[in-house]
Amino acid sequence: MGHAGAAAAAVRYLGSAASAGPVEALPRPELRCVRADERAPVDPAAFRRVLGSFPTGVTVITAPAAADEESPAGFACQSFSSLSLDPPLVCFMVGRTSATWPRIARAGVFCVNVLSAGQGGLCRAFAVSGADKFAGVTYDAAPVSGAPRLAGAAAWIDCVVHAVHTGGDHLVVVGRVSALGADGAAGPLVFHRGGFARLGDGS
Repeated sequence: MGHAGAAAAAVRYLGSAASAGPVEALPRPELRCVRADERAPVDPAAFRRVLGSFPTGVTVITAPAAADEESPAGFACQSFSSLSLDPPLVCFMVGRTSATWPRIARAGVFCVNVLSAGQGGLCRAFAVSGADKFAGVTYDAAPVSGAPRLAGAAAWIDCVVHAVHTGGDHLVVVGRVSALGADGAAGPLVFHRGGFARLGDGS
């Protein structure tokens, strides 16, 4: 499935999310392969190493279980950002091969859980594929979407899927914020140079 096809498939999942307004895939981007006489402009290992110098927060994106599912959906995500104040929009990036994203897309809603400094283990649990990620995890329902709101998180942002765009081997998911809250006493979990860090610890 090409980039535009992946985005179009995601959009089809969102048909039930009427409150999100129209969601359209971008036109098919101009694609080409690297020819034998060409070199990729950036080595992937160097790309990861250099971009790892930029510290990020760590989130878990969750969605409520569908009627035919036994557990909610969720995955660990570093690629999250605020996007717009008016209207209130946030975005996250997810790999096009993600097994969790189609479940979130079908729900049409999600909750961003900003992990606190002591939740590195929780992040690792949600980074694993194929397991019951919610086993032993304490959570309640976010007030609008019903998506899991994880206990102990530094902040939570309850959203409706607003738009989905293609971005290379990822999709860019834009969410319109319905409700949000934060624990002012909790410091954030930070990811930097391939590992977890805390603000001010020098790592």
